[in-house]
Amino acid sequence: MSPQPQAAVGAPLSRVDGRLKVTGKALYAAEHEVEGALHAVIVDAGIGRGRITSIDSDAAEALPGVLKVLHHRNAPKLPYRDNAGSNNPPGRRLRVFQDDRVRFHGQPVAVVVATTLETAQHGTSLVKVGYDAEQPSTDLTEAEPDEPTRYARGDAEAALRSAPVRLDLTYRTARNHHNPMEPHATIARWDGDQLTVWDKTQWVVGTQTELAAVFGLETDAVRVISPFVGGGFGTALRCWPHVVVAALAARETKRPVKLVLSRKQMYLGTGFRPSYEYRLRLGSDRRGRLSAAVHELDAETSSYETFTESILAAGQMLYSMPNVTQRYRTVPLDLPTPLYMRGPGFQTASFVIESAMDELAHELGVDPIELRKRNEPNEDESSGLPFSTRRLRECYAVGAREFGWHRRAPEPRATREGHWLIGRGMAAGVYDTTRMPAQARARLDADGTALVEAAATDMGPGTYTSQTQVAADALGLTVRSVTFRLGDSLYPPTPPHGGSMTMASVGSATLDACNRVRRQAIELAVGDRESPLYGLGADDVVVRNGRLHVKNDPTRGETYRRLLARNDRTHLAADGSFAPPSGPERHSFYGYSATFAEVAVDASLGLVRVRRVLGVYDAGRIISPKLADSQALGGMVGGIGTALLEHTVTDHRDGRIVNANLADYLVPVNADIPDLKAVYLDGEDREADPLGVKGLGELVMIGVAPAIANAVFNATGRRVRELPITAEALL
Repeated sequence: MSPQPQAAVGAPLSRVDGRLKVTGKALYAAEHEVEGALHAVIVDAGIGRGRITSIDSDAAEALPGVLKVLHHRNAPKLPYRDNAGSNNPPGRRLRVFQDDRVRFHGQPVAVVVATTLETAQHGTSLVKVGYDAEQPSTDLTEAEPDEPTRYARGDAEAALRSAPVRLDLTYRTARNHHNPMEPHATIARWDGDQLTVWDKTQWVVGTQTELAAVFGLETDAVRVISPFVGGGFGTALRCWPHVVVAALAARETKRPVKLVLSRKQMYLGTGFRPSYEYRLRLGSDRRGRLSAAVHELDAETSSYETFTESILAAGQMLYSMPNVTQRYRTVPLDLPTPLYMRGPGFQTASFVIESAMDELAHELGVDPIELRKRNEPNEDESSGLPFSTRRLRECYAVGAREFGWHRRAPEPRATREGHWLIGRGMAAGVYDTTRMPAQARARLDADGTALVEAAATDMGPGTYTSQTQVAADALGLTVRSVTFRLGDSLYPPTPPHGGSMTMASVGSATLDACNRVRRQAIELAVGDRESPLYGLGADDVVVRNGRLHVKNDPTRGETYRRLLARNDRTHLAADGSFAPPSGPERHSFYGYSATFAEVAVDASLGLVRVRRVLGVYDAGRIISPKLADSQALGGMVGGIGTALLEHTVTDHRDGRIVNANLADYLVPVNADIPDLKAVYLDGEDREADPLGVKGLGELVMIGVAPAIANAVFNATGRRVRELPITAEALL
């Protein structure tokens, strides 16, 4: 059929759900009014490892308003079967209230359920737990690692030995916590054997499947509702123990139960970016052509699950080199399980690789951009596949021009403004273009409006708006004539809202559903003797503003309303779907970026101030420029936090997190963010998906931290290989 006119896609529209949010009508997980709901508050373990020897809940249960105190001694045994599609790993999940083991400090050991929140909170202080404590293992550098994952091509060790230039560098990154504005919250209600939960989640289908697995239910016996999510960054990509606790408490009390985690509890069991120790050895010739790299990295995981992320990919394909060896080990610790955090894997790898490239450029006296250009590959050397698109050279050129890279002094400490040392740095970035199967359904009503539904999530990037734009253009309607609904497991299933896959996956399913509905309408019109379009070929008809007309003659046509009314149709409807092609990939799919940063460092105090950040992105088709800017600027802010501020601190004596609050765990504030700018290269990637998008949300954070670190070196001459960069490291 003829391509549709595109009026909504590419337009800088404001969020369609913006009014609901600014007027307080957008309901988040804890805000849903569920009649008769009780309040639950979790009792956290006070040791980092060991066994529970006693639980005295008598005082709490005697408190007026307390209905139940649940713990491992009185909670029923749950099936915890392994369901396909669950968003939790099988076999080794934390089985809440099922035994007396304490696996990390802050693990849920009991829950108090009461008629008011205040009563439940007070009740937790009255529960006395006895422990047989053991010394927890929480230090990455002192624990025994698991068997490594390995990758190799060529002979890296031999190539290193013969390389004219060799670097041997070790980098360390701190544990980071997600800290979204909305804390995790769950309301659970049972109606017989049917469970409904209102939950903060980035994957309603995964949470539905996991709860069915835990309670031994059929999947369709569980409904998960999550229309609005107040930030996630990855923390809501799985069903955490508190969700099970809420559902269990509701079943045991036979009343709906609301459970909201405190800010402190958000650090105790809802995931984090793991810390890494990452050694990188590089070899090159005197012109900077890379010949070999050896990556050896250790990362935190929990003692009861193994968490891994895609940290090896960038080292295999970002730069051309014939010899690469990688060894990736997880280190089991007495901690809660880590989880994906914005730019997972690639964010950490980027800091190491791009810092090392800057060190090599300085060693050789080569401009950092020129060094990267000399090592541009012609194909993905890890797979031998051609890149679907790869426009890093253009990102460098546009970024250098917009940033004024030519004004950068190559020698460190060469630029001063009073007592401030000024530095400029840059870094490349890469993130894989992930696509997964998704479904959507669309309905065009007789009044000329449309409804589209999918079980997707919107944690802030603007899913409501971008999906509405795609649907509006596919149906030939104005944006105000389309309603997009999401966040309910009753809607067609979609993949997790993470990994920058939503636009490519759900957007393509939305496009398919709406194309099918438009095709139905056109076929109805060209087959209707009373229609002005009767007898035409379907390819000769397009739809604009709710009116079907001849492609080259807008005067000949009719509206959806008139067509459906004349044919006694209340609506037209269709299901749509998307799935990546089956079989081996024919291309290597990635999005790319070049990030530039300028910093000022106080020469006496070592304080770092970011003056400006510029990001240039090869991210395929940009569906909504206004939303893209929101994503990009937010990613830059997150990268500044990683580079200079964020650091979860553990007391290794007992496994306690000592800065589990927003007073001591520092994140950027407005005063830290003076000048941010994003530029998007025009283009699309039709090899990746029908919309031509690559995904943006992860990519925009990757490269920010190393660009800042490289700018700090340019300002001070001090190379800091540990994040966050502190004043102490620069003095």
